[in-house]
Amino acid sequence: MSKTRITVVSSDTQHLSEITRILEGDRSVGEVAALQCGAAELEAIADVPDVLIVNGGLPENGGLESLARLRQRNPDAAFIVVSDNQTPEFLLRAMRAGVREVLPTPTAGALLHDAIGRIAPKRRAESSAGKILAFTSCKGGSGATFIATNLAWVLAASHGKRVAFIDLNLQFGDASMYVTDQHPASDLAVVCQQIHRLDAAFLESAMMEIAPGFNLLAAPEDPAHATDVRAEHIESILKVARANYDFVIVDVGRSLDGVSLQPLDMADMIFPVVQLTLPFIREAKRLVQVLLSLGYPMTKVGLIVNRLQKTGEISIEDLERTVNAKVYKAIPNAYEAVAASVNQGEPIARLAKNSPVTKALREIADSLAATPEKSGKGWLSRLFATN
Repeated sequence: MSKTRITVVSSDTQHLSEITRILEGDRSVGEVAALQCGAAELEAIADVPDVLIVNGGLPENGGLESLARLRQRNPDAAFIVVSDNQTPEFLLRAMRAGVREVLPTPTAGALLHDAIGRIAPKRRAESSAGKILAFTSCKGGSGATFIATNLAWVLAASHGKRVAFIDLNLQFGDASMYVTDQHPASDLAVVCQQIHRLDAAFLESAMMEIAPGFNLLAAPEDPAHATDVRAEHIESILKVARANYDFVIVDVGRSLDGVSLQPLDMADMIFPVVQLTLPFIREAKRLVQVLLSLGYPMTKVGLIVNRLQKTGEISIEDLERTVNAKVYKAIPNAYEAVAASVNQGEPIARLAKNSPVTKALREIADSLAATPEKSGKGWLSRLFATN
């Protein structure tokens, strides 16, 4: 595998020298170049490397705008910003500009190496057969957790697939309640606390067996333990899960941070869940804009419309035109069947086999589980073949 090409850019000679020296001592890093310039020259860089590290006051002085424009021309590049500005406003601006990591000043070597390691999965082809599907809510109450958990059950029960479900809603995750009345004996925080023990057997022992072939790793029972979960932990867990399961389904939740971006980076598909009302559509548009700014190709983003009503004032075409993203699947509104499923902790495909919601979930599962030999098309092409 080729090594990562890195360019360090700063207006400060001392900062430039310090960061370059740290990187040159890392054997896993390839060519390291140093460039002293101001924000105005930043977007004029002709040979954009794999990773661009920007430091020395540039981000606060017009550098983020230059990075955003540079990102549009070089969507495969990864940007790291080193800054003493760690305010939420600045972090949001950086994220919208397509910056992958914002590190504090001064930056220790370990922090820099870890940051480069976290963005590596996005830059290399994944050889494992398992597919990672990331579900995220455009707005609270979208039904993303219901859809993700019930899809996992259909994939396992109807298609015989091995499915791992990871509840990454760290503060208030309750995914297990949608498909079982079991109480989790372990959870994601426990696995992260003992990450040195991570292997396939340890991961499976921490998961709940919902059905044959369907295992679920619950969110931390105590929200205070959310801080035990780090991006590098999620990367390691997803790698192990992907190597041992046909599908890894991640309920990302609504927050976008270093932890939640990790499954989005590694995902084969990202499924934002939306409903056809103006508040949902407004948030869906914002989310899609963020995904674009982070460099995710829209070929791996498929909107799922939940609670579709045929007589609604807003159409799917209106949604696609406003959000600038394609709808992968629409799930009809069937409130009574869904409410019964949630209240009883029973998968809807088992409780209400003839429900239109069950039919839609089965269609999604059929598309995901289809083999290339049968369809003759690529995996992503098949995903968007059914709407």
